Amino acid sequence: MASVLKKGFRPNKFAKLKICYPFILAQLFAVLAFTNLVSCQLVINVKNKGGDLIQESLNGNPVENTITLKFQKLDGTLLDMLIDFKSEVQIFKMIVLGEEERADESQYQTMCFIFKFLKSEFISADAMSKLRQKNPGTIRNPEEDKGEERLIMNLGVDVSLASRFSPWVLNVCSEAKGRIFTRDSDLKAWAAGNNATYTALLDATHSCPLFTTPRCDKTKDTAVACVCRLPICVGWYPCGLKYCRGRDSAGKTVSYRCGIKTCRKCRVFDYYVEQKLNCMWESVY
Repeated sequence: MASVLKKGFRPNKFAKLKICYPFILAQLFAVLAFTNLVSCQLVINVKNKGGDLIQESLNGNPVENTITLKFQKLDGTLLDMLIDFKSEVQIFKMIVLGEEERADESQYQTMCFIFKFLKSEFISADAMSKLRQKNPGTIRNPEEDKGEERLIMNLGVDVSLASRFSPWVLNVCSEAKGRIFTRDSDLKAWAAGNNATYTALLDATHSCPLFTTPRCDKTKDTAVACVCRLPICVGWYPCGLKYCRGRDSAGKTVSYRCGIKTCRKCRVFDYYVEQKLNCMWESVY
């Protein structure tokens, strides 16, 4: 339309209304429709084991084939989780606020943990994007408690090569800088027997001396390197689909999706810190 105007076409103000408004509205509706198709946010209220109420935000993006889950604990700790289904990578970014007794409340630490994701542990991004909640204020309780998993993160990830694991690592973990961790067992799982893939992933990491370094809760000197332990629990997430049986119009038995299965799972990350000062919560863990 801009080229037409340059050639001398001068519609009056009413003509502009007829030409521009429908075009703008069409574009707006297209954007809104695409946004609704691409992503849908679900806000869930859930109580942790201590009875504290936490609000989780879940988002499924079928176009990018990703799911995100975010929440903040009462102590201020933030979890930003992303699942990359294509790369089979799960990213946990955790932001821990400074200690009050050290008078550094404005400071915080950001850590990223990346590990192998099993597709059977979560519903698909497409299924997630279609979930709707009838009663947003309801407190949700998971159907199954998957217990606690300990992850010993024995490798540090080179930030400049982090995209070898997933294109989302740099985007999610940009604040973590030198605190991105993974495990050698995950590298082998991603490589699936391909030596070239394993070597490429291994070259993007460096070894952390976890097995020769003392635990932070056993160390008094705040300047000494130690192995830090950071726990986090996701109190509610859709871990599977439910299927029911019925009969079609011909009377044949058919199965159809009729709901979701929900779970709770805790993880404890062990990782290397250059000084206990970066793991002061260990004294009360």
